[in-house]
Amino acid sequence: MGNSNSALSQCLGGVANGRSGFVSYPENPLYQISWVKRYNLDVHVTPAAVVRPDTSQDIADIIKCATANKVKVQAKSGGHSYANFGLGGDDGAVAIDLVNLQEYRMDPTTWYATVGAGFRLGEVDKRLHETGRAFSHGVCPDVGIGGHATIGGLGPMSRMWGSCLDHIVEVEVVTADGKIQRASETENSDLFWALRGAGGSFGVITKFVMRTHPEPANVVQYSYTAKFGKQADMAAFFSSWQDLIANPNLDPRFGTLYMMMPLGAIINGVFYGTQEEFEATGIPASLPNGKDQLEASDWLGSIAHGAETEALALSNIASPFYSKSLGFKRSDLIPPAGIKQLFEWIDQQDKGTLLWALVFDAQGGATSAVAPNATAYNHRDKIMFYESFAVGFPLQGKTKQFLTNLHNKILQLAGPGAYGTYAGYVDLALGTDAQNQYWGANLPQLQNIKVKWDPTDVFHNLQSVQPIAS
Repeated sequence: MGNSNSALSQCLGGVANGRSGFVSYPENPLYQISWVKRYNLDVHVTPAAVVRPDTSQDIADIIKCATANKVKVQAKSGGHSYANFGLGGDDGAVAIDLVNLQEYRMDPTTWYATVGAGFRLGEVDKRLHETGRAFSHGVCPDVGIGGHATIGGLGPMSRMWGSCLDHIVEVEVVTADGKIQRASETENSDLFWALRGAGGSFGVITKFVMRTHPEPANVVQYSYTAKFGKQADMAAFFSSWQDLIANPNLDPRFGTLYMMMPLGAIINGVFYGTQEEFEATGIPASLPNGKDQLEASDWLGSIAHGAETEALALSNIASPFYSKSLGFKRSDLIPPAGIKQLFEWIDQQDKGTLLWALVFDAQGGATSAVAPNATAYNHRDKIMFYESFAVGFPLQGKTKQFLTNLHNKILQLAGPGAYGTYAGYVDLALGTDAQNQYWGANLPQLQNIKVKWDPTDVFHNLQSVQPIAS
């Protein structure tokens, strides 16, 4: 391993203090399978070590070992980064796997939930459900809250309640100097601002204090499945859906997405209220008629249904895949003629795989009601994101080229202001423009805060915030 890595392993061994299952290194024949566990198999990365701490003090000591040996650090919660950033994104980092940080408690006075950074979203929902509470997040149950809540945490509830990070009241975080800190609006407020949108660049959050809401008593779920031989036959369906989500008065209790797949498309919607309230909004009249409309029996059931739809696009199972994405302001939405042209173009392309999907996800509502500089998350003006996926065994160059050409086609047809994307949709092809695309006008402030809290760039991945001097 060399002198530096040998010194690192000795230091981490001291932190382990005889505990088994605490740390592993590349020499372990099961290292990649049992410890590293890459999510995107097309992105190869070998950390210098993977550590599974039990406490915040463990994490503080691990960070001190890494900095003493000039090794970068990244934390992994669920491990669903598209570029494996929880493993460092590049060889030689110390990856801190937060799987053992499972603290949970609910304050029955404030209804604030304290949630350990190792929790997966599905388990969080089960714990919240025990007291009839909820907060906004995405629908994939195996995604870890540690990364999700620090990037944004978008999902069908975002239009009603805001993003997941909008619910963070306070965090416990270990900073680059190995100190265990608290951060909130009143304590270390600059760090708190940065952690809500760019968390992986500023520290390892060990626990969150989250504002919660009463769990909705009624949920109406809508789905429409169209099966045609050509995408061009469905251009009118998409145009109608886009007109609906472009309405500035669209009821914020309604979340929806349009998913294009080979030979078909799905329009999925969730309304947090009763069937009668849903009908009164006028939304059903704008959707295709008579297909699979139902009222979920409970809150957890609605989340499970959303997870099923999401799984059609990108499985929780590790695979070699590629993805592109873009955010749209209302003025940037694709006009009807452009939609027709886009869908016809898609029909003509050689995708190189049958495992591909194109997802358009409505945003806005409560998320847009927050000022763009209130947190590091910048995309408050976006009312829709598109995201493409393609999986291949192996992933072919023509498949990546299809998604790249598709992205360029969308840019050509969208409004001239279409730019930027959500940091949760990691795209290595963005290169040096990634930070501008993810954080926009908030990037200079993030760079200044980085100088204060992490001047030597301990918390680093290929697209993380850099100190402004760099």
